[in-house]
Amino acid sequence: MALLFKVASEQTRCDSMGMKTSNEPAAKDFGKPESRHQAENLESRAKPLKTSISRRSFLGKSFAVGAGTIGAGLLANTPSARAADDVTPGDVNILRFLAAAEIIESDLWQQYNELGGIQDSEVPGGSGNEAYTEALEVLDEDMPVYVHDNTDDEFSHWHFLNAFLVSVGAQPVDLDAFRTLPSSAATGAQQIGRLTNLMHLNVDTSWYLRYRSGHNPDFNFDFPQFINISNRPAIPPTDLPAGSDEIQAIANTAAFHFAAIEQGGSSLYSALALGVTNLRVLRILLGIGGAEVNHFAIWHDKAGNAPAVTIPGSGGVRFPDFETLNGNEAKQNNLIMPEPCTFIDPALPVCSVIRPSSIAKAGAVRAFHAFSGSGLFSGQSQAFLNFISSLANAADAARRTL
Repeated sequence: MALLFKVASEQTRCDSMGMKTSNEPAAKDFGKPESRHQAENLESRAKPLKTSISRRSFLGKSFAVGAGTIGAGLLANTPSARAADDVTPGDVNILRFLAAAEIIESDLWQQYNELGGIQDSEVPGGSGNEAYTEALEVLDEDMPVYVHDNTDDEFSHWHFLNAFLVSVGAQPVDLDAFRTLPSSAATGAQQIGRLTNLMHLNVDTSWYLRYRSGHNPDFNFDFPQFINISNRPAIPPTDLPAGSDEIQAIANTAAFHFAAIEQGGSSLYSALALGVTNLRVLRILLGIGGAEVNHFAIWHDKAGNAPAVTIPGSGGVRFPDFETLNGNEAKQNNLIMPEPCTFIDPALPVCSVIRPSSIAKAGAVRAFHAFSGSGLFSGQSQAFLNFISSLANAADAARRTL
C-alpha cells in the first residue's frame, strides 16, 4: 500500500503446487465476508485512546464482574489480562491503523486474485480472466501463484491484527460500511462492493530508482518517476483481447503497482515500530513487516520482466525495453538488491536498508496520502477518508514509553 492490515494459533501449511494451504483458526473469522456487519460510530472509533486511561482499563467494561464471581488474581493471570496490562494506548492506535491498512490491501489484492490469480478455498471469489492472466504470465509463469499467496498473506495480517486487538480488550477495525465502489465488468470479477479503485491509478514507480541509489528519502532526497503511469487501470475494466497491447499494458501496470504497495508496507511497519512500547506488539510489527519486505522483493524482480509496450495518446503509457537498460546501474532490471545508502547519520558508512523508515517519510499519515494520491480511493466517501486519516494521525502520534 502498500502504499497505502487472532489470537495466535499455529497454521499448518503445505506446499503442493506452490500454494499454501492452512487450517484456519476461528479467530480469523473477523471481517470475513460472510460475517460482516455494518460499522457504527466509526468516527468515534477513530479517536486516539487518551493517555490518561490506565493500562488495565482496556479490560474494564468487557470483563466487569463482581468480586464474588471471580477473583482479581485469577483474572490477572489470564493471557488477555497479561497482554492488556502492558499494551499502551499508543500501541493500540498503531495496531488499529495497521489493521485498516491490511483491510485495504486485502481488498485490492482480492480484486487482483479474482482476475489474475488462483481462486480456491484459501482465496475464494471470482473465476479468473484468461486474457489478463496470460498477460501477467508474460512476466513470469508463476504470477498467478504469487498473486494468490500475497492475497492470502494480506488477509492473514488483517485477521490476526483484529483478533489481537480483541484479545487485549481493544476495538477491532471494521470498514465494511465503506465497501461501495464498483467492481470490474470483466469476466471473472465478482460484482460486489469494493473499498479500493484499481481503474484509475497513478502508480508510484520512484521506488525502482530509490533502491538502486545511494540516496535515502529520509534525508530529503526526492526521486523522479521511473515510468509515468497516470490514471491507468491495473485490472481490465471490461473484457479485452488476449495478446493485445492494452491488456499487456494493464498487466505491466499491475506489476509495478504490486511492488509499489509492498515497498510502502515495508517502510510503514519499519517506521511505526519506532513508536511501540509493548514487546509483543513490537514482535507483531517486525514479523508482519518482514513478510511485506519479502513480498516487495518478489514484485521488484517481476516488474523488471515487463515487456516493452506503448499505449499512445493522452492517457497512454510507455514501458521501456529493459534489455536496452543493461549496463545502466540506475535502471538495470536485475539489480534488485537494496543498494547501500545513507542511513541514520551521513557521517556513518552507507548501509543496505529499507528506506524510508522515518515517521515523516514513511509513517501512517504518509501512507494514507500515498494511498489517496494514487487514486486508490477514487470515488470513496469523505467519511471514509476522514476515518482513515484519523486512524493515521493517532498512529503517528504514538510514542514509546518505558
